[in-house]
Amino acid sequence: MHIHNLSLQNSILNTFVSEIRNIEVQKDRMRFRRNIERIGEVLGYEMSKTLSYKSSDVETPLGQAPANLAENDIVLCSILRAGIPLHNGLLNYFDTADNAFISAYRHHEHNPERIEIIVEYLACPSLEGKTLVLADPMLATGHSMLSTFEALKPYGTPKEIHLVSVIGAQDGVDFVKNNFSENVHLWIAAIDETLNSNSYIVPGLGDAGDLAFGEKLQQ
Repeated sequence: MHIHNLSLQNSILNTFVSEIRNIEVQKDRMRFRRNIERIGEVLGYEMSKTLSYKSSDVETPLGQAPANLAENDIVLCSILRAGIPLHNGLLNYFDTADNAFISAYRHHEHNPERIEIIVEYLACPSLEGKTLVLADPMLATGHSMLSTFEALKPYGTPKEIHLVSVIGAQDGVDFVKNNFSENVHLWIAAIDETLNSNSYIVPGLGDAGDLAFGEKLQQ
């Protein structure tokens, strides 16, 4: 797997990541969502450098201008609900992309340390020969990302696969590295060292879905 950890280079991305982590700034839900969206834009821009391009001419009022334009047929797939702001950021840059959505959530049953990933709702176009961009803001254990990918397999075989996350734990990064093929790309804004006993990223930022959309009742 090709791992692109954007925190290894200084950029304005550092500001967005620090704000979504900040316990005081987090109180502004709109700002939290917008920062996740902006991180998606930065990750999407960096990812775009690896896509396929073809030469084209653009007609202007005064003549023709040469341009190299991306030719990938992209499908953006996000894990609900936390993935929506990240999805919007990617869609801002890949505005002609097709879109897929899937619900995947943790089910702890009676043991909070034993996690099962439940996949329910799924809406997806054909993935055959496409460039699949699978987005989940928090890459904790990596099991949600893998479960989502497994659920997408009946929709076709992508030509390329890109995983996009905001913050990951090293355990989750290692898990996806070991369970996805070597030609898959992971684009991530920051990698933290560890998980706590409930498999939340430390220091992380908390629950991205709750911070973006409000707390939910546990069932």
